Amino acid sequence: MSLYSKSLFLSLLSGLLLWLSFPGGGAVWPLLFVALVPLLLVLRAESSKKAGLYGLICGLLHFTVLLYWIIIVLGKYGGLAWFISLPALLLLALYMAFYLALFAVPASFILQNLPAAAALWLLPSLWVGIDWLRGVLFTGFPWMDLGYALYKIPLLIQIADLAGHHGVTFLIVFVNCCLVLLAGKKKSAGAYLCILISALCLLGTAAIYSKIRLSEENKRLSAVDTAKIKVGIVQGNVDQSLKWSPDQQQRTVENYLSQTKSLFASGRPSLVVWPETALPFYPPANGYMQPLQQLVATDDFALLTGAPWYEIVDRTAKKINFYNSALLLQPDGSIAGKYYKSHLVPFGEYVPLKKFLPFLAPLVEAVGDFSPGSIEHPLAWQQAKIGVLICFESVFPEISRQWVLAGANVLVNLTNDAWYGKSSAPQQSLAMAVLRAVEARRSLIRSANTGISVFVTPAGTIARQSGLFVPWAETEKVVLSRR
Repeated sequence: MSLYSKSLFLSLLSGLLLWLSFPGGGAVWPLLFVALVPLLLVLRAESSKKAGLYGLICGLLHFTVLLYWIIIVLGKYGGLAWFISLPALLLLALYMAFYLALFAVPASFILQNLPAAAALWLLPSLWVGIDWLRGVLFTGFPWMDLGYALYKIPLLIQIADLAGHHGVTFLIVFVNCCLVLLAGKKKSAGAYLCILISALCLLGTAAIYSKIRLSEENKRLSAVDTAKIKVGIVQGNVDQSLKWSPDQQQRTVENYLSQTKSLFASGRPSLVVWPETALPFYPPANGYMQPLQQLVATDDFALLTGAPWYEIVDRTAKKINFYNSALLLQPDGSIAGKYYKSHLVPFGEYVPLKKFLPFLAPLVEAVGDFSPGSIEHPLAWQQAKIGVLICFESVFPEISRQWVLAGANVLVNLTNDAWYGKSSAPQQSLAMAVLRAVEARRSLIRSANTGISVFVTPAGTIARQSGLFVPWAETEKVVLSRR
């Protein structure tokens, strides 16, 4: 086998192993700790120019199979033909792969020119730095960084409260680098010892810390003096193709009301959570709000639900701002608080630079033209101070961090993942939300239109989980953080 063929094979092998380790590809999470080894071996042997190419090839395979659901979003629900949806997927995968190429070029230099002890720390730092860049550049698309693939293993993600999900990613890349450096060209005993001591210190410290924190959080969960609130989640399972049809509004409201009433068979929840845009209409002056108000008044609970909203800015100029909002309806029928989604999805909820790109006007009409809100103060009900993450916002750790700094003692994620169909995207979206709970040390309640809805503890343990594309209504006592 020629060097070119071998390098190509190893690059593709890393892409394949990453797919097998991620939700949707196989979810064999232990593979994460060896998945980058083939690519790192290539980078150690190739020039920087070729290293960038092989990094791009690995990334293109990885992100194409990771993000294949883009075709479902654009094709099935966006109404675009396959010859538009497929290139869109490939362009997005190419964009994401560019960051892996950006890692590969300096990584090749580091592996070939710096001492192993330095490379062991520099390479994971470089990887995490590029992940961070991908999360902020062009509004950010930090979809499924490596650390998220461990979301089902609470013991391995506890350091996220110190270093965020990036810290978990750092450890994964660190292990991969350690294996490559130990298996490299012959080194002095001192070099081997340095690598082993570094690995033992970092991984040992992380393991000890994780075990202690997980034990502490589990004890707090069961302690009688821990503040809790009983919360109900309703997963309406409303067909996305019918969701916004005017003649379906009454049926949608009745569906949610019926499922909410079923929660009271196991005791009255203090708070019930409906998904993003569960109300497929603008609530002000809408007659369908009356049965909602009657329900919360009769059964004495608060309802947190997603809904579109508008505010008239200038009547003369007919300027109106539209929002993707979360509303907290309290028992007296009034709205106790609102939150307008602050991080909108480009080309999904607004069109960037539309003033300078007038030919995109039809797209604005198709996807909507929402205005961003801001994070000010949590929505308060009884002891709960709720930080709301609407859909895509659960991908960004800085948003949940802002809510915690504002005083939130519980996080609620309202989402509508029906756009993804029966793909792996809802599982991936869930994985990222779980890490938000650990990072913030807050319980997370996730209500999704078609799933996956969950209750997540501050330790990242999934206490209760729905299926996909099924109606679901459950209650759980949720811990309210004191910090």
